[in-house]
Amino acid sequence: MQKSELPDPFEKARLEKGIGEMKDQNDPVKMILRHKDVRKTAHNYKTFQSGAIPGRIVVPSEVNIRKTRQIPFELDPPIHGLYRAIVEPWFKRPLQVDYTEKLTDQISELVEETLKKDKVEVIGEFALVLQSRALTLLLNIPYEEAETWISWGTHVFRSEDTALDADKANILYDYIDKEIDKAIENPGADLYSMLLASEVEGKKLTREEVKGVMVLTFAGGRDTIINAVTNAIAYLSEHQESLERFRKEPEIIGKAVEEMIRYFSPLTQMGRVVTEDTHVCEHAVKADTRVSLCWASANRDDAVFENPNEIVLDRKINPHVGFGFSHHNCLGATHARQIMKVLLQTLADKIKSIEVFDYKENIEDLDEFKRKVGYDYINVKFNRLTN
Repeated sequence: MQKSELPDPFEKARLEKGIGEMKDQNDPVKMILRHKDVRKTAHNYKTFQSGAIPGRIVVPSEVNIRKTRQIPFELDPPIHGLYRAIVEPWFKRPLQVDYTEKLTDQISELVEETLKKDKVEVIGEFALVLQSRALTLLLNIPYEEAETWISWGTHVFRSEDTALDADKANILYDYIDKEIDKAIENPGADLYSMLLASEVEGKKLTREEVKGVMVLTFAGGRDTIINAVTNAIAYLSEHQESLERFRKEPEIIGKAVEEMIRYFSPLTQMGRVVTEDTHVCEHAVKADTRVSLCWASANRDDAVFENPNEIVLDRKINPHVGFGFSHHNCLGATHARQIMKVLLQTLADKIKSIEVFDYKENIEDLDEFKRKVGYDYINVKFNRLTN
């Protein structure tokens, strides 16, 4: 098995039962594994709700580490749509030409910095830096603020040893509170200020609602982008012909990004709370229990994807759910797609090959399933492309 490969641990259960089960603190989860069932459940917000106790739909649960409701993520229609309408235009800004140019400059500068090094640890010294710098564009705040977020490391939202420790998450929440205070005192052109000036049904967003959007913005796109970037570099280290293909066929880069998101599935799953006794894939589920939409399993369903365990860079039909599905499709998907497109193009333009020295895989323990989601560390060297 190649070191960049992400095996599918869900295949047997998906074929035989359609579900899996895992324990999560004192609130177990029934995992939905088939593509059609995941999409059907995601669409049925009345029976499978997001607007439960804050933190409960996240797996592992964040009930014990936050009280702030992430908006619009932890809301259901129709109110979900009212809040989404406020923030969605802002999160589409990565499609603007000037935004893409700035993002390209950021990533090109980082790749050039990396080329000067004999060795770089991809997660902490490349992916985290890339994600943090790019986030300054999304928030429309000074570039230098990225250094604060980089200093937090990769595990600021949840302590690594226990899901019940809120100390590290409080670093983020305290930071956001201070930034909201600054925006109240001196409104600008940043996301905080836009939210503070926004209204829902004639009422200004409350401070807690603004905080909910900002917590989601920070938390939702951190580990996922880091995983996607790190896995892409690991893949390209073993498939260096792909870099050559991107140089010759840059038009396939968009499809390659979608395929990598499908294959890597940077976020394994997301929960819902059941509102009434019902059935999922012929299995009974009780009201006030949790199910999860297992994106990673759905994205390997061979009833939908031909050769699901291979990366097919120019895959023609790709209904993956790597960015979620239905009304809760990821708000940050446009930003993430642009990051990945620019990264692949920049690597193709500048990099001949990538050497891997050593690495440690990051394995999620999902009880009956053990899923490789990426790496704890991976040390590499970028070799420059010369004409």
